[in-house]
Amino acid sequence: MKRDSLHADPEGVFLHDAVLESCRRFARHEAIIDTSTPGKARRITYAEYEELLVSTAKGLVAAGIQPGEVIAMYLPNCWEYAIAYHAATLVGAIPTLLNPGYREREVRFQLADSGAVALITDGTQISQMNLDGLPKLRLLYVTRHEHPGARPFAGLFHKSSGKLAHPAGAADSTIAALPYSSGTTGLPKGVMLSHTNLVANCYQYLAPGEEMTPRQSDSLLCFLPLYHIYGLNVVLNPTLITGGKVVLMPRFEVEKALTAIVEEEITYLPVVPPVMNMFCVAAEQGRFPSGHSIRGGKSGAAPLAAELPRRFTALTGIPIRQGYGMTEASPVTHLGFIEKELYRPDSIGHVVAKTECIVQRENGSEAPDDEPGELVMRGPQFMLGYWKNPEATREVMRDGWYYSGDIATRDQDGFYRIVDRRKELIKYKGFPVAPAEVEAVLLEHPAVRDCGVVGKKDEDAGEIPCAFVVLKESVEVTWQELAGYVAERLVSYKQPREVRFVDSIPRNPSGKILRKDLRSQL
Repeated sequence: MKRDSLHADPEGVFLHDAVLESCRRFARHEAIIDTSTPGKARRITYAEYEELLVSTAKGLVAAGIQPGEVIAMYLPNCWEYAIAYHAATLVGAIPTLLNPGYREREVRFQLADSGAVALITDGTQISQMNLDGLPKLRLLYVTRHEHPGARPFAGLFHKSSGKLAHPAGAADSTIAALPYSSGTTGLPKGVMLSHTNLVANCYQYLAPGEEMTPRQSDSLLCFLPLYHIYGLNVVLNPTLITGGKVVLMPRFEVEKALTAIVEEEITYLPVVPPVMNMFCVAAEQGRFPSGHSIRGGKSGAAPLAAELPRRFTALTGIPIRQGYGMTEASPVTHLGFIEKELYRPDSIGHVVAKTECIVQRENGSEAPDDEPGELVMRGPQFMLGYWKNPEATREVMRDGWYYSGDIATRDQDGFYRIVDRRKELIKYKGFPVAPAEVEAVLLEHPAVRDCGVVGKKDEDAGEIPCAFVVLKESVEVTWQELAGYVAERLVSYKQPREVRFVDSIPRNPSGKILRKDLRSQL
């Protein structure tokens, strides 16, 4: 089955305009259900969503936000996040998305690197942080809890004299999101995604004619974080574009998710493999609701072993299709099928419409069927480049083609399978961990002389960060102390789950860590 049609033509479409069109078409329908609000869930119709979005955008203009300036968002999943994100794009600003679990070190880095002039967060998020000394940061908004010197986010809803201008640039060159992607070396890089990138990928994902395409009648449970491209552009944006309902959870908690599945009559379930595994355990214990309304789901963000979706479907009756992508592709490049004749749970499926994909040998030639090679792709969903980092952009974007670093095969029926990664990135429960970033923090510890970090396979998490550490002479420290040292400075999933003390770290003549040698010791 060759995919060749889109939900609509993305040319010239700005993301917020696609959302606002839905607000007018489905005005009385529910758009957002926020389960994190105190008391009972906050329920927002499409008509109210439009009113909040436009008034917030006018408030940002009145506060002095200019097109092209960066607005940082540092919040867990909540209705304020969705409104703030689309309001930022409506005024021509660039939203940069921060992991709500980030520590001060990571927050300061992204605020400084992106040049953010405004930060939308909550008082509890920054209560113990020092954000002084960031020269471009001039506005601070908090949502539900106060913070000294911060303005209430709700103040933006008040009628304002701020006027919304027409976009100054084209949809294919105006940045609509600046998420940060953990690279294999150095610190995370900002990924410049245009309106066309995001809208095109929504329309690719919403392509007609497939059983698992989200519909206007669907209710989606979203515990996937909105700062992550999966939550943002596979759940939130496509659902709002089609007029569906998004049920937001600030984080995944299995019991609360099981309750929401029943109470909100969830029909579509986006997951990651570790969550699917937890649902399997719940089903085996008789806790997964037998009378659910879920017609299907999608798995992404991490490799999916074929036996897990089969087990999940057998236990719950819910078919799952696997997807594949990356932040740089907004993110979807491949999708599987649930149609019986096309169901291949060990495969990432076929490429989405308007996307070219080749499996390339090391000599640059295209590999024949079933021979592994690097996935190389191009399409309208691929990024403009890395933020202020042309060198890193050139490493992965060549003549319009994106070099993924993932090793795959393609069979005669057009199904792709990921078999290995050339990249050094560790995927812990679907979250990317750059070894170099963890190594940099470990090397700051006074007891550490050298170190190397690799991923170790783990049944529950997929991979866990494992650190090999060389201590300085006559120094003693426990592995728990080192893991805690990292956890104080980086978000928790980057913390080494295992530390091994060794005499030396294998390196090549130029000093590069030989990670294959470290992995062989596991």
